[in-house]
Amino acid sequence: MKKRKLFVIAIIVTAFALSFLAGPMQAAKRRYVSIAAGWVTGAYFPMAGAISRIAWKHLKDEGIKVTAESSGASVANAKLIGAGDTDFAILQNDIASYAYNGKKGMFDKPITNLLGVCTLFPEHVQIIARKDSNIKSIADLKGKKVAIGPVGSGTIENASQILEAWGLSFDDLKKAEQLTASQSSDYLKDGRLDAAFFTVALGAAVIMDTALMVPMDVVPVDGPNAQKLMKKYPFYAKQIVPGMTYKNNDSDIPTVSVMAMLAASAEIEESIVYSIINAIYSDLPQLKKAHAKFKDIEMKKGLVGMGIPLHPGAKKYFAEQGLIK
Repeated sequence: MKKRKLFVIAIIVTAFALSFLAGPMQAAKRRYVSIAAGWVTGAYFPMAGAISRIAWKHLKDEGIKVTAESSGASVANAKLIGAGDTDFAILQNDIASYAYNGKKGMFDKPITNLLGVCTLFPEHVQIIARKDSNIKSIADLKGKKVAIGPVGSGTIENASQILEAWGLSFDDLKKAEQLTASQSSDYLKDGRLDAAFFTVALGAAVIMDTALMVPMDVVPVDGPNAQKLMKKYPFYAKQIVPGMTYKNNDSDIPTVSVMAMLAASAEIEESIVYSIINAIYSDLPQLKKAHAKFKDIEMKKGLVGMGIPLHPGAKKYFAEQGLIK
């Protein structure tokens, strides 16, 4: 009888010990990951929030929880990946390319652990010209007063690269003004500028306001030179500024865009990246509700403008969809 009691006690103790260990074992399976999401007032933070909600909805049984964290802009987000301070980041694809390749003056060294997951939505390069400047093409910018974007901005890079594709540089302009978007608008209105580069969403208020105050044209970025641009800088994608986006602009105008994209650290497991991207594309209605910019996001467009190597988890997903081999 005594032996039987001892045996029962041993079973209880063993069971208690196993239950005690089960907690840490289960906890070890739970995986918390972060997304550097930019400023709370921008479009990147709603995107990260939507991804977080989708992950909770579809991946909680896998123990994956995604947290959106406010941060600086694209350059800062790339550097957070490089420092190991975040798992995912939303940023412009041109900045991602500069980071991965270590563009001088912007990044001290290449951030090669920054890998692509998918591209999300376009940020159009829109070149706006006063009608009385008679600028109908990129070539016509020669000898004109043009705003090229503020110091250190992505817009300056876009302006430089587009002019280069047409065999021009800032030196070929009568004046290259380094202005913010709102300053560029003011200068266009009062005639101190002939044209200005804007890398912004379609229908941006700053361009809408300009069009209401002064007759203007959207300058096309198209033809063989645009193809040359996209071949040299693969982060650009073809886009259209639809007619009637701005006052007195009735026709569709071809241009190019950079893309907002989701990137991941090379250190994140393939299975986690695969699960998250699969969840995103499995629940696009949830994503599209988060912001007006997200309405055109599609899985088949998820590699448009991807200028850095894919994370293995993303590569596996897109291979299964037949978009890459």
